[in-house]
Amino acid sequence: MLILLDLSAAFDTVDHRILMDRLENRFGISGVALSWLKSYLSDRTQCVSCNNTISAFSDVKYGVPQGSVLGPLLFSLYISPLGQIIRSHGINFHCYADDTQLYVPIKADNASQIRELEICLSSVKSWMSQNFLLLNSDKTEMLVIGPARYRHQFDHVTISLDSCVIPQSTTAKNLGVTLDRTLSFDQHIKDITKTAFFHLRNIARIRSFLSMADAEILVHAFVSSRLDYCNVLLSGLPRTSTKSLQMVQNAAARMLTKSRRFDHITPVLASLHWLPIHVRSDFKVLLMTYRILNGLAPSYLSDLLNPYIPSRALRSQSAGLLSVPRVKKKSAGCRAFSYRAPFLWNNLPSDIRQADSVEAFKSKLKTHLYALTFN
Repeated sequence: MLILLDLSAAFDTVDHRILMDRLENRFGISGVALSWLKSYLSDRTQCVSCNNTISAFSDVKYGVPQGSVLGPLLFSLYISPLGQIIRSHGINFHCYADDTQLYVPIKADNASQIRELEICLSSVKSWMSQNFLLLNSDKTEMLVIGPARYRHQFDHVTISLDSCVIPQSTTAKNLGVTLDRTLSFDQHIKDITKTAFFHLRNIARIRSFLSMADAEILVHAFVSSRLDYCNVLLSGLPRTSTKSLQMVQNAAARMLTKSRRFDHITPVLASLHWLPIHVRSDFKVLLMTYRILNGLAPSYLSDLLNPYIPSRALRSQSAGLLSVPRVKKKSAGCRAFSYRAPFLWNNLPSDIRQADSVEAFKSKLKTHLYALTFN
């Protein structure tokens, strides 16, 4: 079960006094550094302008500047005690700025898990009220994720928060990714396809006025960026699922190179050095794996990978291989990062795995994937 908490105007309600106290006493920031942060937040004013009339200026005593580099960081430090509250109930969670998600494994006949989650949510809302934050019960979402054949066992599951019932959602958007009950990402792919084709049609209308370089900039800004955003989640999906995304990329390549509709697409993609959709997602998985193995990734990702230790001495023992967990064939487990990353990593040539820097790894990996794809 996944619970996505919704905060109302979270960045605008941060109390400066509480924030400074937390920075000093919880994180040990003092002296000049603390003075800088106080100066950054103090002496700010705001007003309202309407029809060339400006209201009186008032002091800004709450909130962190949105759109700034320090804004999300200061907010994360402000809500740091929230983690202790959630952990005390034995519930896993992730926080990203003002987005907080709770993860709870549930069984159809275990009401105690639901009760513990409701107590946790009540504690979270109480803490937020004390710290001038508002948990929006009406917009908090719950998504039960699992195999379709067991769906009927959880249809009755609901969560209550302050007399407000949180029903199950069929989909939920989390950091720009639309999740569904089976993690098929069908709706997410539909959303990307619709938006990408919209921008592609607009670029096509002015393509004749653009140089190749300018058109490519627009394609990367409005189309490729959407195809690549969080595409690591699509690694391992059947080609039929990502077919529409590949159609978007093919259309972008033809428009950019002014190729005909029925021209074979592989030479066009090769001329642009564009990897197909499924290869781009695998590239992202491998790059993340390299970062994890070299201490450049968070611990919650590092904990998912384990080195391969053979039962007896083998030459492969020093090859930098990873242990691939056992999963049932044709199951969602084959798409899990804990399986997909070692599976792809172990199939790489050893010279790529042993690259001495991220840039060297990316260069060697791209060359390898281009050779496999277009040769």
